[in-house]
Amino acid sequence: MTDEPSPKDDAALAASPTRMERLAAVRPRLLSFARLHLRDNALAEDAVQEALMAAIEKDASFAGRSGYETWVFGILKYKILDVMRFQKRQGRLQPLDDESDDDAIDRQFQENGRWQDHARPASWGDPDQVFENEHFWQVFDACMITLPDNTARVFSLRELMGLSTEEICRELDIRENNCWVILHRARLKLRACLQKGWLKEETAR
Repeated sequence: MTDEPSPKDDAALAASPTRMERLAAVRPRLLSFARLHLRDNALAEDAVQEALMAAIEKDASFAGRSGYETWVFGILKYKILDVMRFQKRQGRLQPLDDESDDDAIDRQFQENGRWQDHARPASWGDPDQVFENEHFWQVFDACMITLPDNTARVFSLRELMGLSTEEICRELDIRENNCWVILHRARLKLRACLQKGWLKEETAR
């Protein structure tokens, strides 16, 4: 008797070889992203696997309005949020620890809130051209890794996953002013890292 192919087998054949190669290439980034938010290797692996299977099953529905990898990240986003909400209901969502470095940040500003001369950011030129630069995103990923876990987690929820500060506070059980402070730190750290790791390299080319 011949075994009938399962629906998952059919789904695995639906995506083109090129798409399958792109999924394989983006998987490490998906896994790092999931680990950042879930802080559990097994849960992160499961979330990524579910996102990849969903991408394969829904391959025909990809409309091309965004990049393919961006579309896959969007699928993973909802998988991660589902797991985080389940963890919260079960009382297993890890609280944010204090990673305060206010003094280092405050030293970059004058009393009137303006930048200190030595800390003033340089011009990055046309934002659209910057965001289309593949090297920029490679440096961005490297800079995200250098952020403290909690800082990176809050920044990612806000800027990469699109949650409002109200939603972040609700998901992580933090106060709104604490959320804004963490986001402020993250942006300053990323700006400094990107200016050193990307802008100076581009200027030197």
